[in-house]
Amino acid sequence: MTTWSQADHEFMARAIRLARRGLYTTDPNPRVGCVLVQDGAIVGEGYHLRAGEGHAEVNALRQAGERARGSTAYVTLEPCSHQGRTPPCADALVRAGVGRVVAAMVDPNPQVAGRGMQKLRDAGIAADSGLLEAEARKLNPGFIKRMETGLPLVRLKLASSLDGRTAMASGESQWITGAAARADVQRLRARSSAILTGVDSILQDDSALTVRPSEAGFDDALKQAFGDRQPLRLVLDSQLRMPADARILRQAGRTLIVTCSDNDSRAAALREAGADILRLPAVDGRVDLRAVLHWLGAEQCNELLVETGATLAGAFAAAGLVDELHLYMAPKLLGSSGRPLLALPLDTMAQQIALELVEMRQLGDDIRLTLRPRDKEQN
Repeated sequence: MTTWSQADHEFMARAIRLARRGLYTTDPNPRVGCVLVQDGAIVGEGYHLRAGEGHAEVNALRQAGERARGSTAYVTLEPCSHQGRTPPCADALVRAGVGRVVAAMVDPNPQVAGRGMQKLRDAGIAADSGLLEAEARKLNPGFIKRMETGLPLVRLKLASSLDGRTAMASGESQWITGAAARADVQRLRARSSAILTGVDSILQDDSALTVRPSEAGFDDALKQAFGDRQPLRLVLDSQLRMPADARILRQAGRTLIVTCSDNDSRAAALREAGADILRLPAVDGRVDLRAVLHWLGAEQCNELLVETGATLAGAFAAAGLVDELHLYMAPKLLGSSGRPLLALPLDTMAQQIALELVEMRQLGDDIRLTLRPRDKEQN
């Protein structure tokens, strides 16, 4: 078992902080940071910003120049060994003459999965992994899950009053939570590969489901880095009830209506309005949720944010498809006639879904609870 020095920990922690700078921009690639150290001093550092652009190691090597020779490279994810949109990072490290590589974790991508580290060792470079691995895995939970299972990480976002109501009986709901909580939701959207809702939510609220960087609290540099990227928007609409004039169809980016209907005329009208149509199998007359997730995994979706009403939210929970639940709770009471948080008809205590509280944070007057189902494996 490798013994890591205090300096090793400090430099890897710096690499992890750098990787976080790509939280909202690297999709579908993982967030990665790299620090090059020579004689106890940082000579180069970098992080991956956008797919198709330089990887963390390449950016760090560019900054270091000749000082990279003989240095130690601390990288949060095993250097890639295959040709993708950019050349293999393992080859770049070999050419630069680094003397040692420390990776926080092995790449779960089957195309890499230890090959990068072996390529370095074959070139005579000392290479080891496992330093601050738990922290590194938190950077890329969706990428890791997709590589290991073929499915995206599913986050379910809910907002409610203290008595678990999402709206009044009439449907009136704006705004339950305050500005700080809504800004946090914008950041959840921004880090997601895709956002999913149901057609009932569109019919009720005419939601746009866009990322608005100004509302997310991004500074000017992050706004520029984020650019005009919008996560893929999916609307589950089994019977193609989506209005052709829905606001979501007029937004920048792609809106995909997922259906099991064979109504070609309705599909054509919605395509004319700006939507793409995806037909998937049905289960009990509704789009098969597992088929949706398999399709998203094949499309390189790492993190899916589900923002929807009680029925679809309950269906995801009941099917065991939720990896994380983000509940924004406002210190308000909407009363017993208000709409419930989830449509989840359970009859016995044995059917309960047990949750683990991962984090609790105050956002303005509201509380955000981050929870995971207890039977879910954690990255």
